[in-house]
Amino acid sequence: MSMQNTLGGERSTKAAPPKKADAKPSAAGAVLGFGATFAMAAAAGVAVANIYYNQPMLAVIEQDLPGRLSGAIPTATQLGYAAGLFLLVPLGDLVERRRLIVIQFTLLAVALAFAAVAPASLAMVAASLMIGLLSTVAQQIVPLAAHLAAPEKRGATVGTVLAGILTGILLSRTLAGFVATHGGWREMFWLAVPMALAAAALMAAILPHSPPDSTMSYAKALRSIGHLWTEFAALRRAAVTQAALFAAFTTFWTILAFQLEQPQFGFGADIAGLFGLVGAVGILAAPLAGRFADKHGAAGTVLVGALVTLASWAVFGLWGSLIGLVVGVVLLDFGMQSALVSNQHIVFALRPAARARLNTVLMGAMFLGGAAGSAASTLAWNAGGWTAVSLLGTGFAALAAGVQLREALRPRG
Repeated sequence: MSMQNTLGGERSTKAAPPKKADAKPSAAGAVLGFGATFAMAAAAGVAVANIYYNQPMLAVIEQDLPGRLSGAIPTATQLGYAAGLFLLVPLGDLVERRRLIVIQFTLLAVALAFAAVAPASLAMVAASLMIGLLSTVAQQIVPLAAHLAAPEKRGATVGTVLAGILTGILLSRTLAGFVATHGGWREMFWLAVPMALAAAALMAAILPHSPPDSTMSYAKALRSIGHLWTEFAALRRAAVTQAALFAAFTTFWTILAFQLEQPQFGFGADIAGLFGLVGAVGILAAPLAGRFADKHGAAGTVLVGALVTLASWAVFGLWGSLIGLVVGVVLLDFGMQSALVSNQHIVFALRPAARARLNTVLMGAMFLGGAAGSAASTLAWNAGGWTAVSLLGTGFAALAAGVQLREALRPRG
């Protein structure tokens, strides 16, 4: 049975084998063994780590760079990542994937070197924008892993790559805080340059040639993203929820280094970075949320994640000690990651033939929310300190929980 879906150039997963003009043969499951899967997970972790290096180092960077734009650095990074999700990730459906991944890693190394030599805060903001844009190579690796995996191992393969991404997020802040304290923030970006180049070399060595499956033009692929947004209410709900949750998430991590510098704590970037280790719970949250979603439904798991995130900000606001920060960050990471895994579960089921672009919408909205959280948290910190930041984070989390509660309480039928 052959069936053309509403977005021209795509075919359903039950379609008959396409003609040569529509698609080219590609490597299949046997190509991707455990070693290759692990390498892809490591490369994805290296890629995504770059958007989090600046967070524990922000206070150090602000002291070193002239200008008054240092607070915009994490916002620029998140905006760059969001732009890359919309402008670069769809290319994975249109061009040879191995070459795209290697080129993107190489350009990422150039952007990191530019950050390392940035003479002023404006240049650093520009470098951060490019780092965020090019770090979306991690989101090229995830769908390629699913494409290369054998059908019976696809879930485990994608889960392994996502675990690599979570590990990169976890270790990035710890590594950056340590290097900034004992070497300097520029040294962290210099260290990231050979890491990106090594990831490029690794992907060039282990990935098979993987031609695109679609002849859709770039312009049509971009237009189809808008069609998906208007077509699926579940996609819009997942995107708004995840944007609000990630805004709550980045609100905390953007301001943490400043809060820990306050007299009641007196800690530096190294301690701010160590808070990333507490986020190890995020790695555990993904498989737990997946099993819970299978048993009780993904929508319920998203609601639980939103409520846990809301509880984390209650802890931050009411429990002002170091222990309160630790307990709060455990809840924050667990809630955000649980909701993300479950929202992906919902979104990927909407149209299997458009999973990359569905992921573009979800992750793009999420990182736009992250940019909003970074920008708003800086304003809140300057206006009212940690109390204002706590109210802001609570508001973002309450928005996500409200969207999910409204759907849960909506009459059916």
